[in-house]
Amino acid sequence: MNGGGWKEAGIVYAPAGPWAIARVVWRGLALGVVTYGCLLVLLALRLVERPLFGLNRPWTPYVTQFVCTAAFGILRLPLTVRGQPMQGRGAMVANHASWLDIFALNAATRIYFVAKSEVAGWAGIGWLARATGTVFIARKGREAKVQQRLFEQRLRAGHRLAFFPEGTSTDGVRVLPFKSTLFAAFYTHGLDEVMQIQPVTLVYHAPEGQDARFYGWWADMTFGGHLLRVLMQGRQGRVEVVFHPEVAVEDFPDRKALASHCEAAVRGALVL
Repeated sequence: MNGGGWKEAGIVYAPAGPWAIARVVWRGLALGVVTYGCLLVLLALRLVERPLFGLNRPWTPYVTQFVCTAAFGILRLPLTVRGQPMQGRGAMVANHASWLDIFALNAATRIYFVAKSEVAGWAGIGWLARATGTVFIARKGREAKVQQRLFEQRLRAGHRLAFFPEGTSTDGVRVLPFKSTLFAAFYTHGLDEVMQIQPVTLVYHAPEGQDARFYGWWADMTFGGHLLRVLMQGRQGRVEVVFHPEVAVEDFPDRKALASHCEAAVRGALVL
């Protein structure tokens, strides 16, 4: 951020004035205090929760949900929810537009994310992900089989998982083809007889006068640059989380058919 503004993914952003810089400072501080203050509370609760309940986490997901809800208040970014999040055993699949997706979904319901194993090593973010119960999946090799068993174990423990089948974040105005690889876990060891999948659409409406892709995080965009842009924005846009009806895995012959259904449902609600 500097007096001349900056450019990312072909979009030129205006220079930051004094009020924008002030918003970055106070919003950034507020987010840091809430996030890491509540992380200490979560870790303290987990010391009691883990020996008593094992994989089950009856308390700490409420801490995560509080942090994510508070984040939208700090950013003054309205969040609305349509539909009802699933209550039974299963997983949610959503389009992936931004790092804000994690906050939006966690604010709307209590879930655990599935992320690529590399995320565990990311500075700051990896620590938060591990503390909140994220399931890390390796993409190949012997480790992938171990992680696949962990994935199934968490599902059988009754955890509602959430993942992004596009495999990458986008500009927020489109949905990429869903990769069916992770859907394969739902067809192993009888899980297809008990599992349900709920498609979820994340819709980001840009602030008035801004590019429709304002909240998208893609191409060569850096996390720091995108975060600064959201923090400094005065009048924000809004975010919608749309929960579609869940479907039974056993109603689909294979992972590709299931992935195709979810992709169509998610894409159909992406109306900007």
